[in-house]
Amino acid sequence: MQLIEISDLVVDHDPGTRARLPVRGADVVARLVAAGDRSGARIAAGLACDDEGNLDPLAVDRRLVAVHTELQRLSEELRLGDRIAELLRPLLAVIRAAGRTDGPLRVVDVGCGLGYLVRWLAASGALGPDVDLVGVDFNAALVTEAGRLARAEALPCRFVRGDAFALDEPATVYVSTGVLHHFRGDDLDDFFAAQATPGTAAFCHFDIAATGLAPIGAWVFHRARMRDPLGRHDGVMSARRAHDDETLLAAAAHADGLTPLVYEPRGRSNPFCTTLRPVIGVRPDLLSPLRAELGPGPSGRLVGRADTVGGTRHGASAGEGAG
Repeated sequence: MQLIEISDLVVDHDPGTRARLPVRGADVVARLVAAGDRSGARIAAGLACDDEGNLDPLAVDRRLVAVHTELQRLSEELRLGDRIAELLRPLLAVIRAAGRTDGPLRVVDVGCGLGYLVRWLAASGALGPDVDLVGVDFNAALVTEAGRLARAEALPCRFVRGDAFALDEPATVYVSTGVLHHFRGDDLDDFFAAQATPGTAAFCHFDIAATGLAPIGAWVFHRARMRDPLGRHDGVMSARRAHDDETLLAAAAHADGLTPLVYEPRGRSNPFCTTLRPVIGVRPDLLSPLRAELGPGPSGRLVGRADTVGGTRHGASAGEGAG
């Protein structure tokens, strides 16, 4: 069965003007049936359509905002903000020490959805007052809601609509959570290539760990915690679509001038707890200072492509291979 998320099919835009295009409900259902996903097709068949058979855009937007609101609860339970801040703090410390920027440091969350990560970082002050926090998403409804929430919470951050493949917002560090598995082939390569901008010192993208137990864990968790059938469907599909380390490292190598690494789980990690982990890219001159800042334990878990090709380690230490 071809692995498709319903939320990827229900919104379409003109790539040049970014104007929203109509989406026929029957086409979404047919696409899922053709993929062998009859469960997904039944969910899509229940989406509201107008008299011409096009999906009702307002109903679609309300549904996606509701699903992302549930996903925010999932992020809270996984302590996603803490986990990312644990990596961003040392990363920004070495960038500051290297004097790589004259102005404020900027962290840009690509595919921010409702902006949970950016709002959490802004509310906690975890990265320091000199960090400009920006969320970017192509979906206008999600960006609008993210901005509304930030204003209601009086948070020092902002949200803009933008294309992940042609980013308008320059960043010192690009981040994302749960975005990478949406892309395949050239799109995955292009996602990383778009972040090789001159002022960028690093990227740090968290996605679902491609373990054998991830789909089972996702099914149990989403059944227990998610109420919307669309959210349950896409949550499990996300785990099934997760990329392995070799794929991520090969794609991340398209970010010219940045050294790609993945964060390898501990050998004795509970696989049910290995839900999200990052692929990281850093400028070569920052790699040794970052390892020193992380300390020997976490630093040793950063591995490069030479360590993971074929799914086996190749004798070199993690530090040697990653460098």
